[in-house]
Order: sequence, then C-alpha cells, then structure tokens
Amino acid sequence: MEPSIVRNKIDKLKICVLIPTYNNHKTLERVIDGVLLYTDNVIVINDGSTDTTATILEKYTSISVLTIEKNKGKGNALQIGFRDAISKGYEYAITIDSDGQHFPHDIPDFVTKLEENQLVLLIGSRQMEQDGIPKKSSFGNKFSNFWFWFETGIKLEDTQSGFRLYPLNYLPKKFWTNKFEFEIEIIVRTAWKGIDVINIQIDILYDPNERVSHFRPFKDFTRISILNTFLVFVTIFYIKPRNFLFSFKKKNIKTFFKEDILGSNDTNKVKALSIALGVFLGIAPLWGFQTFLAIFLASMFRLNKVISFFFSNVSIPPMIPIIIYLSLLTGSLILQDKMEFDFEVISFEIIKKNLLRYVIGSFAFATFCSILSGIVSYFILSFFSQKTVKNA
Repeated sequence: MEPSIVRNKIDKLKICVLIPTYNNHKTLERVIDGVLLYTDNVIVINDGSTDTTATILEKYTSISVLTIEKNKGKGNALQIGFRDAISKGYEYAITIDSDGQHFPHDIPDFVTKLEENQLVLLIGSRQMEQDGIPKKSSFGNKFSNFWFWFETGIKLEDTQSGFRLYPLNYLPKKFWTNKFEFEIEIIVRTAWKGIDVINIQIDILYDPNERVSHFRPFKDFTRISILNTFLVFVTIFYIKPRNFLFSFKKKNIKTFFKEDILGSNDTNKVKALSIALGVFLGIAPLWGFQTFLAIFLASMFRLNKVISFFFSNVSIPPMIPIIIYLSLLTGSLILQDKMEFDFEVISFEIIKKNLLRYVIGSFAFATFCSILSGIVSYFILSFFSQKTVKNA
C-alpha cells in the first residue's frame, strides 16, 4: 500500500503513533523516520532518558514530544501518551517500541485490520520460533499467553509484543500498574470490557549490538506473576460470574428453559444433577460464594455450568426470609429444640443467636431440596424428551 494512501487512512480513522523511549539513542532515529513515512501524528514519550535521546528529538519539529524528568516505567509512559492522544482528539493509538525490534513498514497492516473491525485491540505477533530469538523470550511469551487465555478465554500467539493498536475510547479509565506488567493488565482488562483482542503478523529484528532491553528478569517477572495472580482472582470471583449474569439478563425464563435446559445436548441425568447442585448451593449457608462454587463444582463434576448457576440463585431476596425460616425450623427439629418462631420478625439478629441451629438446619434443608428438585426435574425432563420424540 502506498504511504500516501496509508497517511490518508490514518488521518480519517484518527490514529496516532506513540513511541515510548528510554535510552534507545542507537535505534530511536531509525524508528521515528520509518513511522514518519506513514504519518505525522507521532507522540514520543521520553521516559527520563540519560543518553542523547533529547538531542535526537530536537531534530523533529513535526512531532509531539512529552518529557518525563525521571524514568518511571513503560506503563507510566504509555498512560501519559494515551491521555495526551485523547486530548488531541485521536481515537486509536499504535504503539511501537524504540529499540529497533519492530518495523514501521507493518503499520499499513494495522490500519487495514482496523478498517475491518473498529472495536478491536491489535497485538503484533512476532515469529518467536525463528532463529536469533532468545529462548527465555519465547518461554516468557508462552507463559503470558497461557495466563491471558485463562483470564479472558482468548487464545493468542503473542501477548507481549509492544507493537499494538489500542482503541483509546474503550480502555480502562484507571490502571493498577505502571511498568512492564502494564501491557498485560491493559489487554486483559480491555478484553473484559468485550473488546476483541487479535494478533496480527509482524516482522521482527533481534540485533544484540543495537537493541537495549530494560526488562529486569527477576523483578519484572515477579511483578507480572503477582499481577496474574490478582487477575486470576478477579476472573474467578467477579468476571466469570458477571458474564454469566449478563447472559441471563438477555433472556427471560421461558427462553432460558427452552434453550439452555431443553435445548442442551447434556443427558437428562446431567441436567437434573446440575439443577440439584444449584439448588443445594443456593440454599446452603454459602452466601457470597454460590456463583463461584456453582461454576467451579459444575466444571469439576462435568455438569452443566449454566444450569447450576441459574438454580444457585434460588435464594433471591423475596425467598430469603422463607429459606431462613425453614432452615431454622429444620435445625430445631434435628436438635429437638422446641423453639418458637415468629415468621414476621425473622432477621439476621435471630440468625446470630441461633447460628448452630441455622447452619445444621440449612444444610439439611438444602440437601432435602436438592434431592427433591433433582428427582422431580429428571422426571419432568424425561417427559419433555419423550414428547419431543413423539412430535418428531
């Protein structure tokens, strides 16, 4: 594609190019010159460089230069660049490293891909298996790819490349990190917002005589590991339950019953057991953990996660007083404690005073309801299955 055509498309799509740099004076000029072939919408963030970077940047009068007095990390530099780009009216930002690893001639491919889908975050996919690439870089990338998949469900070939295109208006408003791990955080959290994250093939150059890497193996790998631990926690306890909940909000009960229960390919036994599991978790005194446990246990026992999740919400607000009352009553019968209950004044204070009775009773009541719902649902599902076969 001719540079002039790319230039027009970049202006039309409101794209800028961000170049964060820290002590890369050997390669910085080559990178900037390569980018300027395609656009003048360039923002360089000088992250406290102590070499001749400032002198080099003085030669370029057509680009914006943001100077950070003291080096604070790539993530911090990118965040400053994003804010500046948004203030200038740009809607997308292509980021390219200044260490000479990336080739600006791949910029047209980012633009072409963006034209196909404008709700996307693009990551340049390096050919990590080619000669000259350090094995530790290949291992680190595979490690990162695995955790990104676990946290988002998206499989990528490369999650660590700094050659990217970001949709500025769909990025998180605030970030938790500001160094190398930032580039992991931003793609995970953007994916959580429903934005497609896609790889695009790029060329790569590893020249040990020119390239200066500021990655500190122990410190930065530790930071990335801590971040991934936190992201996994958020994924399990918030993102997955939230996504399940959002999927149900789009359906009414009739649609859910038709599509997710009757329309499921699982056997009636599996469906009934999934319902029984959900009912048990919804009634048992596990408030706050029902969603996580429903998804986790259904996965572990190869049951239907959607059905288990749905029925674990049996303890919705209107049902809570009834469930509490019946649990306390069941506990009283088991403990042979003839206690008087006033249904109208059931409260959490009463639960505190009768905690043992409530815990025993709720587990017993949950078990009874679970078995009953499992048996009843199995026969109902069998009835509908036979009816479907007859009508076929």
